Amino acid sequence: MAKKLWTAGMAAALAVSMAACSSGNNGGNASPAASGGSSSAPASASASSSAAPSEKPLDKITVTFFNGVAGEKDLNTNETTIGKMLEDQTGVNFKIEHLVGDLNTKIGTMIASDQYPDVMIPDAAIEEVLKAGAFIPLDDLIEQYGPNIKRVYGPYFERMRADYGGKIYFLPFGPQVGEYAADPNINQGAFWVQRRVLKEAGYPKIKTLDEYVKLVEDFVAKHKDENLTGMLTLTHDWRFFATSNPPMHLAGFPNDGNVMVDIATNEAKTYAGSENEKRWLKTLNDLNGKNLFDKASFVDNYDQYIAKLTSHKVVGFFDYGWQIGNAMNVLKDAARKDQTQDDFVYFPLPVTFDGTHDQYLDPPGWTSNRGAGITKSAKDPARIIQYWDALLTDENQVLKSWGVKGETYEIDDKGRFYRTAEQIAKLDDAFNEKFGFKTYDWDWPQYGTSSTLADGNALAPGFQPEVFQMSLTEGDKTILGKYGVQTYAQMFDKPEDRPWFPAWSIPKEQGSPQQIWETKKDDLLKKYYAKLVLAKPADFDGVWADYMKEFGKLDTAGYEKWYTEQIKKVVEVAK
Repeated sequence: MAKKLWTAGMAAALAVSMAACSSGNNGGNASPAASGGSSSAPASASASSSAAPSEKPLDKITVTFFNGVAGEKDLNTNETTIGKMLEDQTGVNFKIEHLVGDLNTKIGTMIASDQYPDVMIPDAAIEEVLKAGAFIPLDDLIEQYGPNIKRVYGPYFERMRADYGGKIYFLPFGPQVGEYAADPNINQGAFWVQRRVLKEAGYPKIKTLDEYVKLVEDFVAKHKDENLTGMLTLTHDWRFFATSNPPMHLAGFPNDGNVMVDIATNEAKTYAGSENEKRWLKTLNDLNGKNLFDKASFVDNYDQYIAKLTSHKVVGFFDYGWQIGNAMNVLKDAARKDQTQDDFVYFPLPVTFDGTHDQYLDPPGWTSNRGAGITKSAKDPARIIQYWDALLTDENQVLKSWGVKGETYEIDDKGRFYRTAEQIAKLDDAFNEKFGFKTYDWDWPQYGTSSTLADGNALAPGFQPEVFQMSLTEGDKTILGKYGVQTYAQMFDKPEDRPWFPAWSIPKEQGSPQQIWETKKDDLLKKYYAKLVLAKPADFDGVWADYMKEFGKLDTAGYEKWYTEQIKKVVEVAK
């Protein structure tokens, strides 16, 4: 491969620049001894973006970067504050293009022409890219240029190589670094309900699905003049999982994808076609029969769904916190301006079938089938790996997560990171996009969101207790107090350690029996879920029988056997 290697002087310039960027260990999780620093604050933006004057500035290059996720804005990273600071450090700018159209068609065109951007995140098509030989092995580059990559990803190297024939072809996102920091908010799954419903009912402890449904039914019955929707679900496009995933959560399992994994035996079982799925769908069917379910759930797009959540008309629903963030922001902003609007903000509940042992909160995870790789078309693989390594320094992880001291966060006299009310208020979508928080939020080699810094600060501002408390409205504080907790996460059981989590990230080849099973299963769900939920209650069992007849044609036993074998392998590697 063609490599344009840095000279020793350039490498030294980067090292000096990195040192100038920080007077201590604040961005990541290596111990002060490991990082060679103290626990003082990162320097200002101007200090962190300037190389030593005695060193020759780095040649600037632009790297093409394709991200196989649709709906995001194409840009150059140096158009953002964070990206410009990183370009000043490394000399590298990334020109990012996002997916438009069908992913498989886009990737297929690249493979057919054997021409690729320098860097790719192929998302769900990653196996096709690997099979085509589009990614170059990174092992030698990491050995030569990646001390921080080795520090952060080293604990996962054996698994990374085991998954892909003894070589490292891409860097997955979000390895856990240091102690696990629990998210005080609920960004994962929950059954949500308007706060006014709980207030009117005297703040009951709702633990079972039956209790939740009765809560919703009773509220709608008492407010007939409001034309309320009892429940709705989200089924649009790839987000269909918001409707199909609840059976595993209701059974007390985390989001492992298509399987529920017994933590004692490591046996994997699907919940599609199970009594858990039937019970969930029968609940929706019963609600529909009582005119308490929004039939448009099966035709609404995502924007329509979010609009309904902000309309004050929807009493309850299941979804993941990260997916309803836009709606929650609108509702909370209204509540900050007018406290009476707090009644319409949604509250998360850890609902299960039997009311015991929920596992909605994600344990530390390792997503091994998604990541960023360098392609055979890349002109400067060394510069790319050096940029990623620089990004993985402690100070740059603080930069991409917290920003610039004095502008987007502060440090108190005990070394605790926090944000002022004014700083929190200005962090809207427009600011986050311009500053680069949105660009550098996820699709890069980085510490996992639940990582903790060596000085005890959370890497993610939202996981920092001081920031979480500042973000609370008076309504938040009131309802948390009613339930005797300080954070939303305290409403839920602590996550159990699952070395394979999430199971859905275990690699599957396109065209493999496992991938074909998932495709056919998804097609069946999309064909039958609307029929099952919208059927007359008396017809539900007949439609279920038709569904199970079709489902029985799938090799579910083979799928479960394969998954169990893969999970047990992961457990062995993790020992």
